[in-house]
Amino acid sequence: MSLYTRRVTLPAITPLVLQKRVIKVFSEDGTSKALEVPNDTTTVNVCQLLIEKNHYVDDQNWAMFEQLPRKGLERMIEDHELVIDVQTQWDMEEDCRFCFRKYYAKYEFFKNPEDYFPDLMLSYSNEVNGTANSLDTLKMFLSTTAYPEVHSYLYMSEKGRKSWKKQFFVLRRSGLYFSTKGTSKDPRHLQFFSDLGQSNIYMLLSARKMYGAPTDYGFCLKPNQTEGAKETKMLCAESEEGKSCWVTAIRLYKHGKQIYQNYLRPHQREDPNGFNLSAMRSISENSLVAIDFSGHKTRVVDNPTEALSIALQEGLLWRRKSCGRISAHGIPTTSQNSKLHIAVHMSQPWFHHKISRDEAQKLIHQQGLVNGVFLVRDSQSTPKSFVLSLCHGQKIKHFQILPIEDGGEVLYTLDEGHTRFTDLTQLVEFHQLNRGILPCTLKHYCTRVTF
Repeated sequence: MSLYTRRVTLPAITPLVLQKRVIKVFSEDGTSKALEVPNDTTTVNVCQLLIEKNHYVDDQNWAMFEQLPRKGLERMIEDHELVIDVQTQWDMEEDCRFCFRKYYAKYEFFKNPEDYFPDLMLSYSNEVNGTANSLDTLKMFLSTTAYPEVHSYLYMSEKGRKSWKKQFFVLRRSGLYFSTKGTSKDPRHLQFFSDLGQSNIYMLLSARKMYGAPTDYGFCLKPNQTEGAKETKMLCAESEEGKSCWVTAIRLYKHGKQIYQNYLRPHQREDPNGFNLSAMRSISENSLVAIDFSGHKTRVVDNPTEALSIALQEGLLWRRKSCGRISAHGIPTTSQNSKLHIAVHMSQPWFHHKISRDEAQKLIHQQGLVNGVFLVRDSQSTPKSFVLSLCHGQKIKHFQILPIEDGGEVLYTLDEGHTRFTDLTQLVEFHQLNRGILPCTLKHYCTRVTF
C-alpha cells in the first residue's frame, strides 16, 4: 500500500480584524476622535463621516491634512487618496497625525485661476502658439498633449549644509529641474532635481525658524516611504504668490484630471469631453454692478460716487431698523444695549475673542489664503475696540473697528464714523454684501473645529 500526500490550496481569507483600521483625527484645538474605517476608505469619505457626526454644514471646503509636527511639515491629502495607505507610509519614529479642518483654498484655482498662474512664471510647449489665458492654462495642465512650464527663481537647501542657494527652476511633466547657467532652459544646463510621481509636496510651517530659510514661503518634496529612504528636497519661494503657483502646478502635474473629478463630484456635473472649465469660473467683483431699488423701477448705478452714497444710506437704514428691533424688545438703556451687543457677537462663529494678531494670521493661513476669508477679534492695543482680519490678494490685512457714541448709544465703525452699525453682527452682515472701504467683501469666516 502506497502513501501519498495531496496538496490542498485553500482560498485566501482576510481576517475580519484586518478589513478595518482605527485612525485618529485631530481638530485645530488639539482634541481628537478615533474612527474605525475600512481599508478602502478615501479621504473624502472620512470628511463626510466627520461632517455628519459633528453636524457641520457641508460647504465642500472641508479637508484632511497629514501633519508631521516635529519636522514642521504639513500637506493636504487629496480627496481620492486612501487614508490607510497614507498611514501605512508613516515612519513609526515620527510623530505623524491626521487633521481635519476648513480649507477654502482646496479648489480655489479652478474658480479663480488668474490668481494662481502669473504670466511671468509660465511658458508653453510648442503645441501652443503665443500665450494663453488662465483658463487655457488649466486645460493644458489637465491635458496630455500640451503642457505649460512653470519657472522662476527658488531657494533650495544645500545638501549637508545649513544654507540656501538661489537657483532658476523649471517644472515640466518629466520632473523638476534647476538650471546650472542662469535662466537657461537648454537641456545641457538643466539638472534633474526631483521626480514628482515618487514624492508628495508638503508645506514648511516654520521655514525660517526650523530650517533657516530666507523667507516664510517654504515647501518641500518628500519621497514616499514605499520608494525607499531618499532625501527630502527643501525649497523656498520669494512670495506667497510664487509659492501658490508652484504648489498648485505640482498638484496638477501629479494628479491632473483626478483632482478635477474630485472638484466636480459634489457638483454632480458631467462633461462628455472631460472639461467644463468655463462653467466653473466665478463672477469677479469687477463684474458686479450697483443697483438702485428705491424707485418704481430698478436701475444700474454707473456713477461710483452715487453707488458709495447708496451703500452708506443702506448702512444707516440697517442701523435704524436694528434700533427699532432693540426698542421693540424693551431694552432702552445704553448699558443694556452694550450687553446685548456683546452677547450677539460673542456667539458668532467668526468672532475669536482675545486671540493675537499672529494667531489670527495663522488661523486664516491654515484655512486658505482666499479673497474674503476673515475673522473678527478683540483689539490688543485699543481697549473696547475690535479688529477685522481679512485676506485679499494672498495677504492678510487688519482693519480697526472703533466704538463711537451717538446720542448715548455705542455704535461701531470701520471708516471713522462715516458708516455706523449698532453691533458687530450688523457690521459683518453689511460687508458680506457691500465692500465699503474693504478691498473685497467678506465671504468665508474662519471657525475653529472642535470634536
